[in-house]
Formats: sequence, C-alpha cells, structure tokens
Amino acid sequence: MTHLRKMMLEELQRRNYAENTIRSYIRIVEDFSRRFHRSPESLGPEHIREYQSELFTNRKYRATTVTGYLAALRFFYTKTLKRAWSTAETPYPKRPLSLPTILSQEEVAQLIDAARPPLHRTLLMTLYATGLRRAELARLKVTDIDSRRMVVQVQGGKGRQDRLWAMAHKRSYVPGKVMCRELRSISKRHRLLRIAFMSRCVDDSA
Repeated sequence: MTHLRKMMLEELQRRNYAENTIRSYIRIVEDFSRRFHRSPESLGPEHIREYQSELFTNRKYRATTVTGYLAALRFFYTKTLKRAWSTAETPYPKRPLSLPTILSQEEVAQLIDAARPPLHRTLLMTLYATGLRRAELARLKVTDIDSRRMVVQVQGGKGRQDRLWAMAHKRSYVPGKVMCRELRSISKRHRLLRIAFMSRCVDDSA
C-alpha cells in the first residue's frame, strides 16, 4: 500500500464513510493516476479538467457518474492533501432532469409473472411492495419484517440512515399473505429468504 493510498484510506475511515464508498473513491483516484502515468499528488486542475472531459467524451459516462468521480477527487485533494478546490475551475456537471418511466399495475404484474424461479419472483414482489433498494433488500433480517403491520424497517440504508417502509395494503398491490405463501414454498432451498422473512410471515393457512 502506497503512502498516499494509506493516507486517503485513513481519512475516509476517520469520517466513517461506507465501505462501498471507500472502495469506490480509492479506485477512482487510482484510475486518475493511471490515466496520466503519474502520482496524483503531482497532478493539478488542468489534469482534472482533461480527465473530466474524457469521462464524458471517451467513456460516455452519465453526469451522475462523473459527479461521483469528481467527488472522489475532491475528497483526495481537500481532505488527504489539504489543498484548495476551486468549483469554478472544476464545476460539477449539470444533471438532466427527466421523468421516470412508471409501469402500470398490469405491466408490473406481467413482469413479476415472467420470473419463473420462485426466488426471483418473490424478490420482485418484495421490491415492488416495499420500494426498497436492491442492496437494502439483500441486507434484510428476520427482525426487520413485520407482515402483520405490513412494515419493513430498513437499517443502515443509503446514507447510513434507518427508516420504515410501509408495504402496500391493497390486494392489487402484492398483499403480504401472497408474499409469505411464496416464501414458505421455497424457504428450504434459499438461505437468503429464509433468513430474511420466514419467521415474520403471517399464518394464512386457514
């Protein structure tokens, strides 16, 4: 591990950044250094501008991705090297505002029905019913699910924030009993779902 990498890692850890963010920031600074075949300590604003331009023109990255790259470089220069950062010289790209594509209830039902493996179908149903992010769904625990109250508690979500998600209540919106029935049918084959859901499913055998 180089001295600069160690310094940056320590600064990220001191500020309690998430592990994914730490890995991403370090990877980006290493990519920036490889692009110019020099230590990032010897690179300046003119190199950052050239690098930013190439992210758009050559790699065809979106504005949100380029913003993440700049955030990593800004952290490195301001927190690790203790240098000034000029937003005038290195502006963040404008993000285009566009409306999301919203599927109808019928389209959502077709999407879920198209997933043949019970595991995939149940994951899609859970994502739709709760609105969870993919990583949040993967980290769910038994104690996070309360199908009687139709509530999911997200612990350590984006920004390391806890929050409650209310599952849909109408039968047309993937009711909890249907989800639990699916989960019971595959609980012996799939460890993820057995850990995450089974003890909190309501008894709908009657």
